[in-house]
Amino acid sequence: MNQLQPRVIATIFALTAISGVSAPSFAQENEAIEEVVTIGTRGKPRSATSSIAPVDVISASDFIAQGGVDTSNLLRNVVPSFNVNDQPISDAATLVRPANLRGLAPDHTLVLVNGKRRHRAAVISWLGNGLSDGSQGPDISAIPALALSSVEVLRDGAAAQYGSDAIAGVLNFNLKNSNSEGAVEAKFGQYSEGENQYSIAVNQGFAIGDGFLNVTAEFSEADATDRSVQRADAAGLTAAGIQNVANPAQVWGTPEIDGDKKLWLNFGTQMSDSVEFFGQANYNNKDVAGGFYYRNPTNRGGVYASGGNLLIADLTPDGSGNCPQNIPGSAAGLNSAAFAAVAADPDCFHFSEIISGGFTPSFGGEVTDLSALFGLRGETAGGLGWSVSAYYGQNIADFFINNTVNASLGPNTPRDFNPGDYEQADIAINADFTMALTDTVSLAFGAEYREEEFSIVAGQRESFIDGGLGAQGFSTSTNGFPGFSPDIAGAFDRTNTSLYGDLEWQANDALLIGAAVRFEDFDDFGSTTNAKLGFNYSINDSAGIRATASTGFKAPTPGQSNASNISTQLVNLVLTNQGVIPSTSPAALLRGGGVLQPEESTNLTLGGYFSIGNVDFTVDYFDIDVEDRLSLSSDFTLNDADRATLAGQGIDASDIAQFRFFTNQFDTNTSGFDIVANTSFDVGGGVTTLNLAFNKTDTDVTRRNPALLGDSRVRLLEDGVPGTRWNLTANHQMDKLRLLGRVNHYGKYYDNEAGGVFDSAQTVDIEVGYMHSEQLDLVFGARNIFDEQGQETVTVEGGFDAAAVLGLPYSQFTPYGFNGTFFYGKATYNF
Repeated sequence: MNQLQPRVIATIFALTAISGVSAPSFAQENEAIEEVVTIGTRGKPRSATSSIAPVDVISASDFIAQGGVDTSNLLRNVVPSFNVNDQPISDAATLVRPANLRGLAPDHTLVLVNGKRRHRAAVISWLGNGLSDGSQGPDISAIPALALSSVEVLRDGAAAQYGSDAIAGVLNFNLKNSNSEGAVEAKFGQYSEGENQYSIAVNQGFAIGDGFLNVTAEFSEADATDRSVQRADAAGLTAAGIQNVANPAQVWGTPEIDGDKKLWLNFGTQMSDSVEFFGQANYNNKDVAGGFYYRNPTNRGGVYASGGNLLIADLTPDGSGNCPQNIPGSAAGLNSAAFAAVAADPDCFHFSEIISGGFTPSFGGEVTDLSALFGLRGETAGGLGWSVSAYYGQNIADFFINNTVNASLGPNTPRDFNPGDYEQADIAINADFTMALTDTVSLAFGAEYREEEFSIVAGQRESFIDGGLGAQGFSTSTNGFPGFSPDIAGAFDRTNTSLYGDLEWQANDALLIGAAVRFEDFDDFGSTTNAKLGFNYSINDSAGIRATASTGFKAPTPGQSNASNISTQLVNLVLTNQGVIPSTSPAALLRGGGVLQPEESTNLTLGGYFSIGNVDFTVDYFDIDVEDRLSLSSDFTLNDADRATLAGQGIDASDIAQFRFFTNQFDTNTSGFDIVANTSFDVGGGVTTLNLAFNKTDTDVTRRNPALLGDSRVRLLEDGVPGTRWNLTANHQMDKLRLLGRVNHYGKYYDNEAGGVFDSAQTVDIEVGYMHSEQLDLVFGARNIFDEQGQETVTVEGGFDAAAVLGLPYSQFTPYGFNGTFFYGKATYNF
């Protein structure tokens, strides 16, 4: 059992022993409509236009109408300021894909479920296309769409209200709370090149006294996709007679997802006339498998080659094998008489003797996610509303890397390895209070205790040892993703406490003013106080203006402060082992590292809402300054002294050519605006609804230490995601028939691995729905109907022919995916 769990269990029992005064009924909750906003305010729920800050409310139907399974993708399709892309060769980021809101890092967005903070994932995105590098945010894909009643997207800084991480905004996922309704949903989809996805989901509400238990279960699987072409070097090996070269040698595609199981519960009931019990829980488990870079049998350093020649191992105990080291690292070298002699000599060894055509490691893991929240709430006779709750959340990424080697073990190497686990556990204990001071003034206040624990679990011994050939130049540990040794394994935790106050004043019928302040104290870097002030002024029934100003922060996670990692990346078209070391390591301190500090932000928003004829508009400008921003530094070359220093810390750096570390040494400004327009009208015997959502975001690095943040990283931070995104959706409802069309626009973006700026593009989605009866609904559709896969890498200005060099015809970071057209069908039976 995780050491945090006993404290949480004890707290839960303590909460259930509390009894008190009257509470609002669940019947009142069930009357809430989807347009009501519950985030961004701790007073009474408000409409989206009467809220102080801009909030998008995404209805359940907006998710259910789509054919995909991953909630991150579904959200991307309807919220232009939200970006998530495929991560085909991205280490742990393949397991939990990083997502960005308003051009900021994934962990700059706070994720809530039913208004309660959700735990972060165990995965740290070591490879995240620059903008997401080093981030550690929650796994949004863990939430099944059928469990949702709505999603609220608060497009404003909210750290003064909710605490750390809420710099870009807040995503609040509201779970269904019906006590009787249910649905069964089956989806099947296929890409135009034949790969399948399917899911089966069930949602059912049950009455429990005066309350409810709402259960959602989902099972889904997705085939791996492949959009590769054969690499030129691999094709050359085959032409030269080298055997067992795979075609394609390196696969570019989305990973295989096997046995994705999701179980979510939302529940509550009246314990007595005076106490209401509420809670939520989930258990998820899935296996994810993707690919890595191809290891060429003529030139992969530390395995097949060294210094331009084939790397031949001397297997004799005393080094008397006299194995040649001057055979050229080429197909001709492998076909030479000299190499034939090596292969016939039992004292000498080359890896092509057992893996003749090279190899491509397969990397992935088993991801387990679970959480439980229990709480009590009510209202005193004097009008004081109260709520107390305890939360525990855990995420485990149990990694595997197969079809690889620990080269230092020579011919005795295993091929499949367990390199270890990352584990994240969060607890939160909250006490929240609300009261009306007058008819026009409401006060909210409360306290929170949180503890985070990040753990590294050691892998199998063969995944991290020097098997004996390290001194001869063979790489130690598993090639591609070295295992975690006991020296770097361990648990790292942090606690923090906070107090907050939130005031809303309805000054008159037209003017609403809000203010918030929050104090937080962390046991590792001290305290911080943040504040927010905002207003909403209604000019008339159909127009108004709103604005906010706030400060915020994001604390570095225990994982970011303590984790070490080695990844294989492409540097100047050469596979290079790059290490991430703690920022307080002596090697990092010599290059400007130090104790990590929280990021601090200043947020400004100014917007308005109005109607022109039958068209409703909201326009909101935002400006976000982030100081001491946290990310991974640029790469530094490792010298022998650094390797010796790291060895003393338990970090085997013998195979590391470059290293980097977390740093706070830069500032950014992110600004832009969002436009949302809606209208509906009667046409063709039905009703057509049009919705336009537009986002423009620009990020500039305003301060940096060039030694820690080079020009390439700056380019990724500023241009790594599209600066402009919009979608236009038309939905026509006619009796039992529904027609949907959506045009999605993605602006230009920069991909450093492909070496250039990729052009803007549009995708088109279409869907036909038929309500066969009140219970049965059938949907057929196609996403990206015109098979847009993005600009080919060979045509990118300033880029290179990645198809020939890497087998990659498109950008791997295309914001809409490179898999092409996806056809799907869905049947939903409601009861």
